[in-house]
Amino acid sequence: MPKTILYIHQSAELYGSDKALFYLVKGISAKQKFNPIIVLPNDGPLKDLLESHNIRVIIFPVIKVSRSMFKPLALIKLPFTILRTTKGLNKILKNESIDLIHSNTLAVLLGGFYARRYKIKHIWHVHEIIKKPKIVSFFYPLIVRLLSQQVVFNSKASKDFLCKDNKALEEKSIVNLNGIDRDVFFTSEKEIIKTRNKLFNANKDDIVLALVGRISKWKGQHLLLDAFVKCRVKYKNLRLIFVGSAPPNQEHLLEDLNNKIEIYNLQEYCKIIPFRKNIWNIWDSIDIAVVPSTEPEPFGLVALEAMLAKKPVIAAKHGGLKEIVDEDKTGFFFKPNDSKDLSKVIKQLVEDKSRIIDLGLKGSEKAIKDFSLTRHINQFVQIYDKM
Repeated sequence: MPKTILYIHQSAELYGSDKALFYLVKGISAKQKFNPIIVLPNDGPLKDLLESHNIRVIIFPVIKVSRSMFKPLALIKLPFTILRTTKGLNKILKNESIDLIHSNTLAVLLGGFYARRYKIKHIWHVHEIIKKPKIVSFFYPLIVRLLSQQVVFNSKASKDFLCKDNKALEEKSIVNLNGIDRDVFFTSEKEIIKTRNKLFNANKDDIVLALVGRISKWKGQHLLLDAFVKCRVKYKNLRLIFVGSAPPNQEHLLEDLNNKIEIYNLQEYCKIIPFRKNIWNIWDSIDIAVVPSTEPEPFGLVALEAMLAKKPVIAAKHGGLKEIVDEDKTGFFFKPNDSKDLSKVIKQLVEDKSRIIDLGLKGSEKAIKDFSLTRHINQFVQIYDKM
């Protein structure tokens, strides 16, 4: 009889950790030895995608970590919130026998508390490197250690950060690098030309840089824009696209980026494309992927996506990106938060189009060989079976 695994996740969007969850659950479901049930805090594209694959989704509060949670009044209320939500979820699941709970990201606390209350084994799947606020960074290793039987990290970088000087946590921790397979055909040349012309305002001779990811304070949109301005002085055939949307209630971030593009008078050469489910057409139509995160990426799934589209990756040299990109083989690194160094790397690659193609091909080979979804799923199956 299939074992039921309850997955608890922080959002219903389709960015890094959301996609990682979908790929994992889809693969686990196909094994037919596990019955996945997903708990999400709200409706969204992830919910729709999961349900289109006949995977059960429950919309329910997941007790998300936030700065406001650590205010005195919120801390007093927290035990009552935990009791209320765990009891409420148990009522919804009263006809289900849950064998294992898998909390996907540090941002959700419900899984750990629910597992402790109802004596169910709990896996915490860590996708983050949390440095701020300090109080959260300080308490998380203790919380994760106390509420988990197994901790799985998506990269060595995320493991090293949370397990630093914490042997007890390290003993129950392993690394399972994210995996992804390309499950759609490459875009036709005709469609690529159409996308470049209509969406990017670029022709076949232009070189298009792309940053794909949520518009946020740390994803590096402003840093890349500053570097792009430096490069445009010499290379007039450069284009830049940002693909992504701002988080809910933070639309001012999009407005700030648009304002800066206008200040630089780059509206013709720099485009912002809202978040889209089908990203492969975008990847196939650009020339160079840039991941300029100003804080360490716990992993960097977009770098893998770009590599599977045969595109070279220019990445900030910190965090999990160092485990994905091979310097001068599949892409290049630049000094984090240094727009001048980033512009140098861009110029170096732009001057040699044959190098762009060569790095992209080698990146695709590496992504297929070292980051397959099959490997990622099989490692989780081993973890589940062992527990």
